[in-house]
Amino acid sequence: MTGRGRFITFEGIDGSGKSTQARRLAAALPGALLTREPGGSPGAEDIRHLVLTGDPGRWSAETEILLFTAARRDHLEKTIEPALSAGRTVVCDRFADSTRVYQGATRGDLRTMVDGLHELMIGREPDLTFVIDMDPEMALARVAAQGGAERRFEEFGLPLQQKVRAGFLALVRQFPARCILIDGDRDEDAVAADIAARLDLVPAP
Repeated sequence: MTGRGRFITFEGIDGSGKSTQARRLAAALPGALLTREPGGSPGAEDIRHLVLTGDPGRWSAETEILLFTAARRDHLEKTIEPALSAGRTVVCDRFADSTRVYQGATRGDLRTMVDGLHELMIGREPDLTFVIDMDPEMALARVAAQGGAERRFEEFGLPLQQKVRAGFLALVRQFPARCILIDGDRDEDAVAADIAARLDLVPAP
């Protein structure tokens, strides 16, 4: 019988390089599935467009929590759980920790609401989470250089990036059993090598 797969997520502020590192790790693991949030399933990708484009004040934090939770539920049902049940490793660029930080801690004191919805509608955590830490000012400059339409949260500016960084560092302290802090202020190859070395040290669940 095929065993259950491993669920690995990448978190961090925008521009930290987490998406690049998620792609690299998925490519290095045989049979791994690379996915992302918000998104990862057709319905969730539709919601992604709603929450990541447009005016920064388009949605309240409470509305964002509902939208992200709806997208995550569809992603879990359609993509993540089927792959894990088939024994595949799933590497996901963002998951529930992002909602805990962005909506739960930085855009209002809504963490209790986030956690309640997560328990009710999602009900699972990753097996392992890599949090890529980087100086917010450098990360924001990197995002600006990349361009693109999905920049609604970046347009909140440096103060939000600083709050988000503090939020992720707090999550590492809150969930030390599954969260590994990675220094992102290095070249891409050095970061990837560090992640690979840490992964080898953490036993599969």
